[in-house]
Amino acid sequence: MLTTAPTMSLDAFIQRPPEHTEWVDGQLIEKKGVTAKTGRIQAKLAYYWRTHLLNSNQGGEVYVETPCRTTDRVRCPDVAYLTPDLVAQHGDFKVLPQSFSLIAEVVSPSDEAEEVFTKVREYLTSGGAEVWLVMPESQWVLVITPNQQILYGPEQTAATQQALPGFTVAVSELIA
Repeated sequence: MLTTAPTMSLDAFIQRPPEHTEWVDGQLIEKKGVTAKTGRIQAKLAYYWRTHLLNSNQGGEVYVETPCRTTDRVRCPDVAYLTPDLVAQHGDFKVLPQSFSLIAEVVSPSDEAEEVFTKVREYLTSGGAEVWLVMPESQWVLVITPNQQILYGPEQTAATQQALPGFTVAVSELIA
């Protein structure tokens, strides 16, 4: 669930981004509704992505709830991966000036579908290559790129399509 806080300019937000907060149309939106289950999935996915990038020598970095710019907003994806080239280009940033290469959002029961898919569109039109929507209650993982959408069920293995090549994870293991 998202709650609205007082307004703040985009420049002020970028200089000092409050934790667990997104900047949407001039409003500060506090991210709420994180449960133990969603937090556990977020931690697992960050661990799995980091382990894969280290074992495959692909490089880059994995981030958790780190702000990035989208079309005219600042979002904080639950888990995100940035390629080595983009890490070198942007260094130690406060707010990434574009979307991360690979993003995961763990969808909570209080999230509204339109808001979730609005975020996906923002990420993909702002430099993101791939977005994962992890839905713990229904046990689905939806992998979205600019050109395709692949839905993985609880008995399947989800795989990256464009970012972090070669990464796979059993949906049942991720959501367990």
